[in-house]
Amino acid sequence: MQQGFVLWFTGLSASGKTTLAKSVEAELLARGLPYIQRLDGDVVRQDLTRDLGFSKEDRDENIRRVTFVAELLSKNGVATTCSFISPYRKARANARTRCHNFIEVYTYCPLETLIERDPKGLYAKALAGEITGFTGIDDPYEEPENPDIIAHTGKETVAESTELILHYLEQQGLIPPARRSVKAAQALRGEAG
Repeated sequence: MQQGFVLWFTGLSASGKTTLAKSVEAELLARGLPYIQRLDGDVVRQDLTRDLGFSKEDRDENIRRVTFVAELLSKNGVATTCSFISPYRKARANARTRCHNFIEVYTYCPLETLIERDPKGLYAKALAGEITGFTGIDDPYEEPENPDIIAHTGKETVAESTELILHYLEQQGLIPPARRSVKAAQALRGEAG
C-alpha cells in the first residue's frame, strides 16, 4: 500500500524546483509508484488560482489553496510534489501541519547564479524596474530555517539532487529502495570502496 507524502519544493525563481519535481516524478514512476501528482506554480496559476495576483495576501491565498489540494492527495495515498516559490515561512509551516508526510525541499541557488541563468528574463526585468514585487529582488523570500532537504542546485546536477531526495524518501520508508550495485550502495552510505 503506497503511503502519501508531499515533497514541497521552495526556492527562488529559476532555482530548479520544477526541474527537480519532474525528475523525482520520473524516478517514482520508474519504481512503480501508482499514485503520483505534480502541482506546479505556473500550471496552478493558470487554473486554480488565476484570480490571484502577487501581493502578500494573494501569495498566501495561492499557497493556502495548494495546501488544501496537497493535503487531500497526501492523505489519500498520493505521492505529491509541489513546486512553488512559496516565499513566506508561515504559509509553508501551515502546509507542514496539514499535509501528510510533509517534506520541505529547499532548492538553494545563489542569487548571482540565478541572475546569470534567468531563463525567462524575469531577473533582468526586475533589476531594470520593469516589473515590481519580484521575489528575491524587491519582495522578500524567507529562507527555510530547518528544511528536510537542501538541494544545492547551483552546484549539484539534477541527477545528484534527485538522488539526494530519493535517498531521503527511502530512509523515511516512503518509497521502496532502488536496486543498486554494492558499490553504489556503499557510496551512498559513505563507506570506502
